[in-house]
Amino acid sequence: MARLSRHAPAAAAAAATAFMLVAAFKPASTNLGAALAARTTNLARAGAAGLRMRPKMKATDEALLHHAARMNPAKGKMIKAAGAITESLRSQGMQMQEIAREVVCQHGQSTGNEVLKGACNIEWYGPNRPKWLGPFSDGLDIPPHLTGEYPGDYGWDTMGLSADPATFASMRNAELIHARWAMLGTVGCLYPEIMTKYGGADYPVWFKAGAQIFADEGINYGGNPNLIHAKSAIAVLATQVVLMSFSEAYRTRGGPLGEDLDLNYPGGPLVDPLGLADDPDNFAELKVKEIKNGRLAMVAMLGFYVQAIVTGKGPVENWAEHIQDPYGVNGLTNFVATKFVPSVTAI
Repeated sequence: MARLSRHAPAAAAAAATAFMLVAAFKPASTNLGAALAARTTNLARAGAAGLRMRPKMKATDEALLHHAARMNPAKGKMIKAAGAITESLRSQGMQMQEIAREVVCQHGQSTGNEVLKGACNIEWYGPNRPKWLGPFSDGLDIPPHLTGEYPGDYGWDTMGLSADPATFASMRNAELIHARWAMLGTVGCLYPEIMTKYGGADYPVWFKAGAQIFADEGINYGGNPNLIHAKSAIAVLATQVVLMSFSEAYRTRGGPLGEDLDLNYPGGPLVDPLGLADDPDNFAELKVKEIKNGRLAMVAMLGFYVQAIVTGKGPVENWAEHIQDPYGVNGLTNFVATKFVPSVTAI
């Protein structure tokens, strides 16, 4: 699945210019040809307009450009244009490595060269994607069923749990659903505590919030009794069952708003009302961002659970105490859950 950056059109123009330049400039001197190839990056960095104005630019680079322009004025203009485009892309935040990758990707797509086309997928998909050991991944024995087709595939399945296609599909679905719940959960845990500590609100910490439904005043969502006032756990459970049944039925079976939907990415006006996934390249990027943030959120929720048991406090309070005394309050100062012991309390 190809993924192009937001600057792909401009990069494509730079790619076309660069490769036409390489193909067109064939001077009689082999040394000059080699020098032209070696200096291309420097010339592109300099840009066309500022080439002769930059004091740090080596005289040999300027001489090479002028010599190439004399040999073929049209191609000389092309290399200047490529330098200008490159400088423009850099000013928009693109790195030289990303620009170079786009150049190779576009040339690979235009020529059908499978080797060069691998650069299109190097970030997230395909065989050249980053592996789970990062720079130490060379020589890893990647399981054959992990081909880089799906978002978040870094080639890690040492136990072969996803070797069976049906199991793989089920585990992908389960991971994605848990990731989405974890992202919602982290926000739900952090927001009330942040508002209580820094916003003047009076919300209970996340692991005590549910018990408020058994209190006389019940739960006021958002602190406003006129918004959602819940006093019955049975009513809340019934509402959740109805809403979740509707959403899951839509996701798995489609319905009036969509037929034959993707189990993991149903889309449609209910799930994607802003049409963020309409563009395939943007959709591929969003899938990766979702699963990466979701995995981080699942780890964060595990940390919230452990912190609540060990310290009896929420994540924001734990963070604030750690910032005040990093050496005295950290993960090494509490190995045993001694600060929070569940007990019966009067409601």
